[in-house]
Amino acid sequence: HRPRAAPMPHPPLAAAAVILRRRLLLSSPLASSSSSSRARRIFSRAMDSSTTAAAVQHAGGAAAGEYEEVLGRLSSLITQKVRADTGNRGNQWDLMGRYLQILELEEPIARMKVIHVAGTKGKGSTCTFTESILRSCGFRTGLFTSPHLMDVRERFRLDGVDISEEKFLKYFWCCWNKLKEKTDDDIPMPAYFRFMALLAFKIFSAEQVDVALLEVGLGGKFDATNVVKSPVVCGISSLGYDHMEILGNTLGEIAGEKAGIFKKGVPAYTAPQPEEAMVALKRRASELGISLQVVDPLKPHQLKDQHLGLQGEHQYENAGLAVALASTWLEKQGHVDRMPLNHTDPLPDQFIRGLSSASLQGRAQIVPDSQVNSEEKDRDSSLVFYLDGAHSPESMEICARWFSHATKEQSQTCSKSRKILLFNCMSVRDPMRLLPHLVDTATQNGVHFDLALFVPNQSQHNKLGSKASAPAGPEQIDLSWQLSLQAVWEKLLHDDNKGSNSTDSGETSLVFESLPLAIEWLRKNAVEDPSTSYQVLVTGSLHLIGDVLRLLKK
Repeated sequence: HRPRAAPMPHPPLAAAAVILRRRLLLSSPLASSSSSSRARRIFSRAMDSSTTAAAVQHAGGAAAGEYEEVLGRLSSLITQKVRADTGNRGNQWDLMGRYLQILELEEPIARMKVIHVAGTKGKGSTCTFTESILRSCGFRTGLFTSPHLMDVRERFRLDGVDISEEKFLKYFWCCWNKLKEKTDDDIPMPAYFRFMALLAFKIFSAEQVDVALLEVGLGGKFDATNVVKSPVVCGISSLGYDHMEILGNTLGEIAGEKAGIFKKGVPAYTAPQPEEAMVALKRRASELGISLQVVDPLKPHQLKDQHLGLQGEHQYENAGLAVALASTWLEKQGHVDRMPLNHTDPLPDQFIRGLSSASLQGRAQIVPDSQVNSEEKDRDSSLVFYLDGAHSPESMEICARWFSHATKEQSQTCSKSRKILLFNCMSVRDPMRLLPHLVDTATQNGVHFDLALFVPNQSQHNKLGSKASAPAGPEQIDLSWQLSLQAVWEKLLHDDNKGSNSTDSGETSLVFESLPLAIEWLRKNAVEDPSTSYQVLVTGSLHLIGDVLRLLKK
């Protein structure tokens, strides 16, 4: 059985630690008997009145109240089905056509100049690069991505900026009221992501963007964005193993779902792919009679000594795909004069400006903690968060390489450092496919984690990232998943130490009842140990990344 958290008593206001000692051998495949000898700590602390007041503070006024009401209505669209429910594969997908009729969006979408991108890793980055290039070329852009990290409006960018609250509210009510009026038992309200896609179409058509960039939410064939019948160009970013409970267990099956965005007569590009995935993509392209071109990663010299706006070596692959997509869009719109001359020479200045100024939160993002570091003005940052929303085996390896490289650069300026992992992932994902890739790649690059912290996402209380915070009162929080993640971690460390002479019996992992408590614990340790630089890798879930950013921003 999986270990389950003991019921939490109402803790005193002073900080308290509840120690869980698991005395039974764990029969779960996620745990090992060796880990049962280790004390499991779950830290819990009631917020004092000042913390509570700060947590629930929210800008007043009618607009703020209306915004919260809208977020509540959006939350009502989140279905209780697990994502892996077989009904999700094309579940009443034909209803999307009906929704478009209700919102009178069929003609506007047909006129829209769309770039459509699917993939497992890098599709958000590819869309961001492409948007930034075309905006630098002087076009009005609309960008639809998911998920958001802190505020739902991040999903809708106009000219590189999140849609304003005023416009968001206007277009939300327009769509909501029309759909509420026309939907019934036979035609229910669209589920959450479908509503978001419809809202994006409404926003981009009303705002008369020159180009709409659409990132597929999940898969491709049955994704809500795939109602676009004639995009200008399609792209597939790097493919790997993710959402297998929905898309299939092989790369071929996954690639087949992604290739569902290909359309007859529409050029398609792909980043380099594993052979099994490439075969499936080419097969679908051949069936449609379209060309599928493989795009090589961008070469650094093509940027004329500039750096990509998004960090990490893997971003050269996404940038290469973005250049191909932007170039084809320009060609199809008759702007041949703005295209690169070839695939090897330095890019036009507008392309370089777009690639170097692109920004996307939560992907290889470094955030020094201003609260701790403001107290240490005379020295280098003592608490730094390295944020990356990696959540597939392949992206874990990329994340580990980036973290290793980034921390080595910082370590040159400080004598002593502690490397800490702050982790959570969705329960539909197999941590045995994630954590070993992270640990092994980090080790190969000379990085060893001193400690791992496992936390639940704060957004389990607050699905849409409103400006309000999670409930401050004591609650029964099920930490069985976090304890299972910890068991996997301890087993990994145990297996790695087999045969070694290591006798280190120090603590190697902790489970926290909430993310704010984990952040508070990190800050406390960093302040008490100013001679050490605390380098915290936050990964496993984009929702976790958003929650951390929200807490650091306060």
